[in-house]
Amino acid sequence: MSRIEKDSLGEIEVPENVLYGAFTTRASKNFRLSGLRAKQDFIKSLAIIKKAAALANMKLGMLDEKIGKAIVKAADEIIEGRYSDQFILDVFQAGAGTPFNMNMNEVIANVAIKKLGGKPGDYHLVHPNNHVNMAQSSNDVIPTTIRLSVLLTMPPLIEELEKIFAGFLAKAREYDHVIKVGRTHLEDAVPIRYGQVFGGYAASLGKCIVRIAAAENSMLELGIGGTAVGTGINTHPDFKKTIISELGKLTGFQFYQGDSIMLHWSMAGFMDVSGALRILAIELNKISNDLRLLNSGPKTGIAEIILPEVEPGSSIMPGKINPSIPEAVNMVCFQVMGNDHAVALAAEAGQMELNVMTPLIAFDILWSIELLTNTIKMLREDCISGLVVDEKRCGELLENSHALATVLNPYIGYDAVAQLVKTALSENKSLRQVLVERDIIPEKYLNEILDARKMTEPGIVDKKIIEEIRRYGKKA
Repeated sequence: MSRIEKDSLGEIEVPENVLYGAFTTRASKNFRLSGLRAKQDFIKSLAIIKKAAALANMKLGMLDEKIGKAIVKAADEIIEGRYSDQFILDVFQAGAGTPFNMNMNEVIANVAIKKLGGKPGDYHLVHPNNHVNMAQSSNDVIPTTIRLSVLLTMPPLIEELEKIFAGFLAKAREYDHVIKVGRTHLEDAVPIRYGQVFGGYAASLGKCIVRIAAAENSMLELGIGGTAVGTGINTHPDFKKTIISELGKLTGFQFYQGDSIMLHWSMAGFMDVSGALRILAIELNKISNDLRLLNSGPKTGIAEIILPEVEPGSSIMPGKINPSIPEAVNMVCFQVMGNDHAVALAAEAGQMELNVMTPLIAFDILWSIELLTNTIKMLREDCISGLVVDEKRCGELLENSHALATVLNPYIGYDAVAQLVKTALSENKSLRQVLVERDIIPEKYLNEILDARKMTEPGIVDKKIIEEIRRYGKKA
């Protein structure tokens, strides 16, 4: 069964039992592209804006209170999560998100109509455009919806970041006594403590939290009330400040008026958010790569750390275990970086008084936030919490490394040290063994100078010892 609705294109059959109308029906037939639907927080945010608009228009005497209260009640039910099956549109759709906006307008109108005793489609009672969309345009509603939905979805991401930040700090404390070979260019370098390594990871993620929080602030600037091109046509002179005030009351966020002309075409605020997410992905990707390398082996790789076993690693090689969690993190990070590039291209595509690419921007940013939130939780719970440092292996690699030679530079000079390293390599001996055999440094100073722990932090070299060693070397 169906009902007949009319719009500017003519008549169209709409399924009788649905709460959307003609516009949504046409859009659902036009855009069958991905099968992906808008995130729930996006739908919720859009309903909050419709509620705020109705409250503002009633306050300003522009909207009949009976109709306005019915719209508010309908919006409240959508905010609570009802009617989610009525938001059927593909995320890839007509520019500026007009289908999203009209889908919401039609659902709210028909829910309100039923509350007033009418049947869906009786738009003389509550009209999607005239009443629900009063003093609004998709051009200011959708960017505002993105801003609000970002603000709603960011707290869980920041919470997970704070937890993994704390997790790395705990590992830093646990393994601060373990000294490992540092590596630059994937070659042996000077020693570093695992406490410093894990502390560096924590510091990196701490910076990401700061960047994301700063980017969140750019979401508080609103252009709502600008309607079509930012000029505010068809709005009460006080509508902009009134709806922003109502949005603040409904959400608790400290929204403020921005330049509506600029905010219709400039997507810079969304690039702030997307850029912060991209940097987080880059940092997470690097950390995950490190974990995979440090875990490599277990017999022929570095094998300084042991990651939790989460699944068999091969369909053909029995007993093989892979770093599955960091691998999954890598893939998510690549996707987030790709999303950021798509957002950048969309942001650059603004023309004249509008950027029409907001549906893509909305989906990619919200998807990135969701992916990163879930991924960081997985990384913390299934990998970092159970990570173990193999102290014996670290000690073996450190002892066999010639990177300790760097500490000798102040005592016998760079060139002499370089020659010692070459000798040790060619004769397959440890650096300590060559030093003892060549009698280059008094043995009473050798243990003190080659103390790996001291090499992991700044220190002042005793000039008297330097002079004594140089005199000793000349005698030798």
